[in-house]
Amino acid sequence: MRTMLRNLLIAFITITAFAGSPAAADTRGSLFVNLTTEDGHRADMALTFSGAMLERGHPVAIWLNDKGVLIASREHAGKFAAQRKTLADLMAKGATVIVCPLCMKYYGIRESDLIEGARVGNPDLTSGLLFKDDAKTLTW
Repeated sequence: MRTMLRNLLIAFITITAFAGSPAAADTRGSLFVNLTTEDGHRADMALTFSGAMLERGHPVAIWLNDKGVLIASREHAGKFAAQRKTLADLMAKGATVIVCPLCMKYYGIRESDLIEGARVGNPDLTSGLLFKDDAKTLTW
């Protein structure tokens, strides 16, 4: 419990440290998050940061690939309940969640197993978000 609170405090400080910066206020660029992990803490960091950017008016796309696809799978819903709730909340606020189809195949995940609202990636969808002129990328 102490570790979780410490990690949440670190995440909060990291996110709010740049909240008042003029550079952050001047641009509305989009964020493309590459989430490759099934580690709960790392996923929480990515999703929390994504939410903070979405609240600041930045369009957000979250690309779940490699073991990150497990977070979107109903089979793993118990292990990732908190992350799935956050994903659902982010999608309800306008975030796009894309799941890697090759990774889904590798881990035995079907499209019907995905959290509602997540989209199976394809070259047009993914590249359209990744290569936007104003897109910034972060990886967890």
